[in-house]
Amino acid sequence: MTELRARALTWAEVDPARNPFELDDDAAKELVGLVTPLLPDADAAKHERRRSLDPVTGFLVDRYGRWACGWNWSPGEGDIDGGVVGAWCCAAHSVTTADATAPLVVEALLEWRDWLEDLAERFTALAPPVGPDASSADPWHWERACTRLVTVVADRTQADSAWYGHCHQVLEWFLAHSGVDEERAGRIVENAVGGRFDSWVAPDAVVMEAVSSRFARTIGTDQ
Repeated sequence: MTELRARALTWAEVDPARNPFELDDDAAKELVGLVTPLLPDADAAKHERRRSLDPVTGFLVDRYGRWACGWNWSPGEGDIDGGVVGAWCCAAHSVTTADATAPLVVEALLEWRDWLEDLAERFTALAPPVGPDASSADPWHWERACTRLVTVVADRTQADSAWYGHCHQVLEWFLAHSGVDEERAGRIVENAVGGRFDSWVAPDAVVMEAVSSRFARTIGTDQ
């Protein structure tokens, strides 16, 4: 189901400014109680893995919005490859008793939300001063933004299995935040990054410089 795929999320769907969310201690305790009956038992989770958590993900999406489907996007080969949520490993290992697992789900959701809010702040800080067209900005701004965003995503994902998928996504989100339409953003990122990053390897300085330079140049030429 597309609505349950964190890799398909757009910036509009995760942008904290468009998707308000608050969870104080009392609301978090309430959420734990609501999640508990939706959890599979440990044996089912080991065999069904990600599908065993679909009821939880569906509930969170219905309650908070599609951004919430990234709650279990952990680093490495978890339920979904290449994420950032350290509180969760995977259904096969994180699901134990319902009473122990439900608080982990809430912790993971909050960590995912914190990541989205952190990105929003970074995007605002890194966004170049542009006019009606992003290509009018000084390429230096785009190069700097690309380098810093790739670096932080590599760090948060531990540059583990398929980390570059979320890296592509974050760069596309940044462009969307900067006013670039989704289709064009996809072309720009694919042209700059496609095939240049590998699993289990953070990009070195040479690769980073090449990608960031190409990212900036493509923004200036892709219309």
